[in-house]
Amino acid sequence: MLSIISNALCRITGRNVGAQTVSELLIDLSEFVSLSSGEPQMRRLPPEPPPPAADRAAELEAVDHTAAQVVVSRSFTEFTPEVSFSIKKCDVHGLEEAPTETAVLTRDQGLGFYRSMQTIRRMELKADQLYKQKIIRGFCHLYDGQEACAVGLEAAIERTDHLITAYRAHGFTYTRGVSVKQILAELTGRKGGVAKGKGGSMHMYAPHFYGGNGIVGAQVPLGAGIALACQYQGNNQICVSLYGDGAANQGQLFEAYNMAALWKLPCIFVCENNRYGMGTAVERAAASTEYYKRGGYIPGLRVDGMDVLCVREATKFAADHCRSGKGPILMELQTYRYHGHSMSDPGVSYRTREEIQEVRTKNDPISMLKERMLSNNMASAEEFKEIDIEIRKEVEEAAQFATSDPEPPLEDLCSYIYHNSPSMAVRGTHPWAKLVSAGSS
Repeated sequence: MLSIISNALCRITGRNVGAQTVSELLIDLSEFVSLSSGEPQMRRLPPEPPPPAADRAAELEAVDHTAAQVVVSRSFTEFTPEVSFSIKKCDVHGLEEAPTETAVLTRDQGLGFYRSMQTIRRMELKADQLYKQKIIRGFCHLYDGQEACAVGLEAAIERTDHLITAYRAHGFTYTRGVSVKQILAELTGRKGGVAKGKGGSMHMYAPHFYGGNGIVGAQVPLGAGIALACQYQGNNQICVSLYGDGAANQGQLFEAYNMAALWKLPCIFVCENNRYGMGTAVERAAASTEYYKRGGYIPGLRVDGMDVLCVREATKFAADHCRSGKGPILMELQTYRYHGHSMSDPGVSYRTREEIQEVRTKNDPISMLKERMLSNNMASAEEFKEIDIEIRKEVEEAAQFATSDPEPPLEDLCSYIYHNSPSMAVRGTHPWAKLVSAGSS
C-alpha cells in the first residue's frame, strides 16, 4: 500500500519519493501540499531508520486494515436506491391516454441499462475495427447511437415475447440473450457464431428472436404473422416488429397494418427513425415524417428514442395495450446512428461531422443515463469505470475468439437446411457435383 501511494506521488511531483514508513509518507504528502499551494516548503527531516521487521509488519497490517475499511465503506455508501425522473412527453395519435411522464429507476436497473448499452457500443466499435482490418466482410450495419431503443424495449417486454427486426440487428441480438462472443464470431464467419458462421451480420437468431432480415420491410408482415400465432395460441404474448424510416413507405407495411387492425393482433409496430434512409434524409423521402400516424386507424406514439427511460415507459404502455386485446399499436422511436448506413457508407456525404458531434455531445443515450445517475447519487464514477473496464475485457476476449475460432468445414455447408433433418445430398453448382450434409446435431 505504501509503495503504491509513494509511486503515485512520485509521478505527480516528478521527484523520487521513497517512503518506507507511514511517517515518511506523511512528510512526502505534506511537502506536496506545500508545493502545490505555493506555501514555503518545509524542511524535510532525515529518514528514520527502518523499524524492526515485526514492527514494520504490524504497521503495514494496520495500513492495509485502514485501506480495507475505506474500500468497504465506499462499497456500502448510501447511494440513492431509487429515483423518479421526469421524462419527455410522448406525442400520441388515436389514443385517449398517453404513457407516463415520470419514470422510476432503481440503482440496479440503471447500472444494468448502462452495462447493456455500453456493451453494445463497444461491440459495434470492435466490429468497425475488424471490418476495416478486412476480417469482417460483406454487409455490416452498426447500431451505435441507437442503444437506448434495444435496451429500453427489452426492459419493458417479457423474454417470452417475440421480436423481429431489420438488418441492423446486432443490438437486439445481444439484448435477446446472445453473447458478444457469439455475435462477433458470426460476423467473422466462424463455427462459434450464433448461426454457426452461416448468417453473418444480417441473419442472427435466438429463442423468440426471428433475426435480422435482409429484405427491406419484409420482416413487418412476418411480425404480424407471429402476432397472429400468439393470438391463436392464447398465450398472452406479443410481437414487436421493427423497421426503419427507410422502409416506412413500403406497401407491405400497410397491408400488415390492415390485417393486424382487422384481427386485433397483439403486435407493436416500431419505426426506428434515425433520420436517414441510407443516405436520404427523411424530409426528402416522405411526404409525411410523422411515422407514428402512418397507421391511420392504428393508434400511435412518438417517443424520444435516445432516452432509455422514455423507450421503456412507452413500450410498457404499448405492451399493455396489446395484451388487453385492443389490437396493434405503432411506435416511432426518434433516434440517431453514429455510423453510416453500412460500413461501405462513410456517413458524412449527406450530413456534416458537426451534426454527428452535436448529437454525441448533447443527446448520447449512454452519457445521459450516466449523468442522471451521478447527479442523483445513484452510483459513483468509479463504478462506471469498473464496468467500462469489464466490458472492454469482455469485448477483447470475444474478438480474440472471433478471429481464432475455425471456419465451418465444407461438410457443414448444407447442414441445418431443415430443422432436425437427416443427412441429405444437395446439388452443387455443377449437376454432377453433390454436397452431402453432415446431418443435424
